[in-house]
Amino acid sequence: MDLFNPLDISNEEPKTEASGTEKVKCLIVGSGPAGYTAAIYAARANLSPVLYTGLQMGGQLTTTTEVDNYPGFPEGVSGPDLMEHFRKQASRFGTDIRFGIAVKADFSGSVHRLTFDDGKEVAADTVIIATGATARYLGIDAETRYAGMGVSACATCDGFFYRGKDVAVVGGGDTAAEEATYLAGLCNKVYMVVRRNVLRASKAMQERVLKTSNIEILWEHQAIDLYGENGVEGVVLVKKKGTPAEEIVRVKIDGFFLAIGHTPNSEVFRDFVTTNENGYIITIPGTSKTNVPGVFAAGDVQDPVYRQAITAAGSGCMAAIDAERYLIEKQ
Repeated sequence: MDLFNPLDISNEEPKTEASGTEKVKCLIVGSGPAGYTAAIYAARANLSPVLYTGLQMGGQLTTTTEVDNYPGFPEGVSGPDLMEHFRKQASRFGTDIRFGIAVKADFSGSVHRLTFDDGKEVAADTVIIATGATARYLGIDAETRYAGMGVSACATCDGFFYRGKDVAVVGGGDTAAEEATYLAGLCNKVYMVVRRNVLRASKAMQERVLKTSNIEILWEHQAIDLYGENGVEGVVLVKKKGTPAEEIVRVKIDGFFLAIGHTPNSEVFRDFVTTNENGYIITIPGTSKTNVPGVFAAGDVQDPVYRQAITAAGSGCMAAIDAERYLIEKQ
């Protein structure tokens, strides 16, 4: 059953203004689960959506090997394959999918304008921001070398594959503490690699970590390398780096989890859209609406808590419905 009435809005082709600016009803920026789901719903509502993929077509899931927790795939599915299904479905309903990165936004008028890296300007009645968030990495070569082979930035996504094994979590904040305790319920041993001699996590999270018997905190350690033949088999750490007591330590692990935060890809929109102190776009609770009428946000760019494919897809659906209702109310 459709929530949309496609008769409410006519399915018009994109127009071009005299200035050369293209005019569309619905512009979607980002091609992860949120962006593609928004496109599916918007296209079925006859909003003729134009979607710009961003730098990473398919989003973060394209760097994930197996996805076992997305409903509808009982045997699991690879991240790239899942996102290809999303893309094909969005395309099937008529979404105009384009490669490009938004480099400038102007939401000062009733029509919202975005400029892309090829210099093209698009004016839209509604904009859905689904640009996601980028996981922070240490910057060591091994993170690239073992991508999909033992290195992960999402314990909830990938922890299942390390049941009964030994893993390391890098970080000392709330995210690291949460991921470590989550993994402790699956894994034999969890090492928390903490650069300082204290945790930055909240008191409640610290107590949870300290009370979990199979979590060991490696204080004043920093990861400098990983090793293994066909995947991660261990991590190379420096203990008390830069001091007379500096020591190289090798710890055998099967999985290496980064938990040092994410950077929401919201910078280009921040002159107009309200964000929190970490850059996540703030939406009105229970909706995808931002502080700018006609501009909506979905997926990880506005979600510092869950950051899952399924929640991103759900918020993409919300954004398309919100955009469709906004256009009807304007008529």
